[in-house]
Amino acid sequence: MLRGLRSPLWPLLLLLLLLLPPPGTWGHGSRARPREGAEEAGSAGSWPAFQGLRERLRAAGALCRRSWALFSCRVWPDGCRQDEEAPARPPGWSLPLLGQQYLDILTTWYCSFQDCCDSGDCRIINNFTGLEADLRVRLHGQHLVRELVLTAARGYLELPRPDKALALSFHGWSGTGKNFVARMLAENLYRDGLRSDCVKVFIATLHFPHHKYVDLYQEQLASQIRKTQEHCHQTLFILDEAEKLHPGLLEALRPHLERQAPENPRAKSPRTIFLFLSNLGGNIINEVVLKLLKAGWSREEIGMEHLEPQLQAEIVESTDSGFGHSCLVKENLIDFFIPFLPLEYRHVRLCARDAFLSQELLYTEEALDEVAKMMVYVPKEEQLFSSQGCKSISQRINYFLP
Repeated sequence: MLRGLRSPLWPLLLLLLLLLPPPGTWGHGSRARPREGAEEAGSAGSWPAFQGLRERLRAAGALCRRSWALFSCRVWPDGCRQDEEAPARPPGWSLPLLGQQYLDILTTWYCSFQDCCDSGDCRIINNFTGLEADLRVRLHGQHLVRELVLTAARGYLELPRPDKALALSFHGWSGTGKNFVARMLAENLYRDGLRSDCVKVFIATLHFPHHKYVDLYQEQLASQIRKTQEHCHQTLFILDEAEKLHPGLLEALRPHLERQAPENPRAKSPRTIFLFLSNLGGNIINEVVLKLLKAGWSREEIGMEHLEPQLQAEIVESTDSGFGHSCLVKENLIDFFIPFLPLEYRHVRLCARDAFLSQELLYTEEALDEVAKMMVYVPKEEQLFSSQGCKSISQRINYFLP
């Protein structure tokens, strides 16, 4: 879309040229070079004058192309081929100071109503500071998620030349924050969040509901991924209810998750993140956490070494889903299996507080307790974990509206 606006800028560049000093005054320093035969101009006839005019027009054309190349590289960095395609300049010539000032003014004017970024794509922001703050302040009870997601995303996106997509698989009970974290990633990596052209969300039961159409779904999924990657050099694909994806669809993702050698070593490597969201493994996560808490461990002392082996075993051994038997798991194409811990009463209260604040409503500590007590807690004896996590909290505060 932006490249289609290049033609109307030519009149402005021509105006820039009219404002530049004549070619004889450019080059080394600010001293004007005497034109050969100037004192004999009156007696030399019209031919030398014509040659001088032709030389100046040729020089003006070269400077025009040079100015356009510089301007293009300012506002369309991705398509810049300045070093390879910029027209040759006469020896000793450079863009004069006055011309550089006009170039800066023109660039500022253009960027006042069009997107111009140092990164070359204003849709991509990669705000890791914001992501870290969101995970710390807005996400409750998930210290493992906070550390793993930030480290994995930042480490991958800062790689100079990644040779595969980053695949993260979120596991845990409903309401523990899987979709919430996926949205945080989208909001902090892309200017438009989940609405970005570079972000695609697929829900298994919504986008791929009928197994008899799996061949069609495979083509549609592969085509959507390919088109998005062609359109954006950094993409995010979120696959919700991953445990319900047909094995054929998981197989279709294999080429996009395998390691690949870059076709052009000098080209900019595309970056792709796949997020798989699943309730699979939620029960084993809860069992391990409950056991450790009853043994006297604090929640924050629970580490990946306590959960990862049991979680992966549960995924692989599951008979209710083909996810654990897919090539993605068997061939180790998923980089991290990230457990979301069950939420306790104190976390539900924090979710209720956030819900009040998000709607700019006043609240009391008693109101937070009342909302938290509306939830069902399990196991039956301990009643330690909210069976729905923080899901439906925002709807429950409607009972307290005036």
